[in-house]
Amino acid sequence: MRLVSRFMILPRVTLRRATALAMTSAMMCLTLPEAAAQNGWLPASWFSSEAVDADAMYPLAEKDGPWLVLATTFRGETARDDAKKLAHELRGRHKLAAYTHEKAFDYTGRQRGVGLNPDGTPKTMRYANAKQVIEVAVLVGDFASCEDQRGQKTLQKIKTLHPESLGGKPPKSGLVADFMQLNKEHAAPATKPPLHAAMLIPNPLLPDDFFSRQQVDQFVQEMNADVTHSLLDCPGRYTVRVATFTGAGTFDQPGTAAPPAQPRGGVDGFVALLKGSGWNDPQVRGIDGESRLVEAADKAHRLTEALRRQGWQAWEFHDRDSSIVCVGSIDQLSMPQGGGRAAVHPEITRIVAGLGPDPAALASGQVVPRSFDGIMLDVQPKPIDVPRPAAGRSR
Repeated sequence: MRLVSRFMILPRVTLRRATALAMTSAMMCLTLPEAAAQNGWLPASWFSSEAVDADAMYPLAEKDGPWLVLATTFRGETARDDAKKLAHELRGRHKLAAYTHEKAFDYTGRQRGVGLNPDGTPKTMRYANAKQVIEVAVLVGDFASCEDQRGQKTLQKIKTLHPESLGGKPPKSGLVADFMQLNKEHAAPATKPPLHAAMLIPNPLLPDDFFSRQQVDQFVQEMNADVTHSLLDCPGRYTVRVATFTGAGTFDQPGTAAPPAQPRGGVDGFVALLKGSGWNDPQVRGIDGESRLVEAADKAHRLTEALRRQGWQAWEFHDRDSSIVCVGSIDQLSMPQGGGRAAVHPEITRIVAGLGPDPAALASGQVVPRSFDGIMLDVQPKPIDVPRPAAGRSR
């Protein structure tokens, strides 16, 4: 009756045509995600058809997230196996990007207590159940923020799941569900789904300062708007700064002449923006200050192009007081090694070795920075965070 009544309010739609429309809509729902993924609208990994590796734990990495849904946490001797089964089920059956994250807790040693002993030493205590505990969390991602609509929808979906690896639960038919809803005051309370306590959390592997990192304001964003290889377009979370050109920080003293700048290429818009924003007003920065800033931007642009010609993934970035050149697009600063150790990301090592001081000169006790197109690089390349436009603004 419910189906018939819907078609009755649309007299021009025949049952055959409505059936055809329904089939067409179903086919569109099946094909649109793949097309969207190919167009880059959504992460392609969401629609991956790759089989789940039966032996993989899918460990969480720093590049995942930065926000994820914490589905549940397992503890005890079977924690790893239980977490792996759930992660595999979420990936295979529900097509969710599930990860596992392991953490060990040691309660066997003595712990700092409250207060002091008579001799002035701090009190210590032991746990009643001294043991080492392994906890393995299962998380689902990846989401840009805690307000991400995709994250909120995924969270609600996970809260209602009844995974087979957690005991499962036969789904009720639509009639039973409707009956239970209409008679919920008289029906026995339903058991909560096993993942009902799921929540959105930040990636626990991210550094403490991740969410307080530099965001560029509208003015600086406009300064970099016409730059071909802008650092704001770098897809990674980190890059390596290889050259720094100061503007306001190296202004000539009053009465001295600044060398003339030779703007070219991507800095033309930068220069126009300066002249249109009061930066050529002596009461603001001074003519010499503007000249230094433009010269810094010009050097950064020429060096970026020179590095690109040599095969380096170079980026330039212009701020109010300086311009910098960076190389590389890196998702994490370190890579896990055997024995729980971590090593510097190999791409950072490669960039520092290739663009740092001349090793032959270093061997003889001299620090000689490298240069490209006659422009000198920094003595010590340094990994930095990639700046991002302020929230709500896009390039």
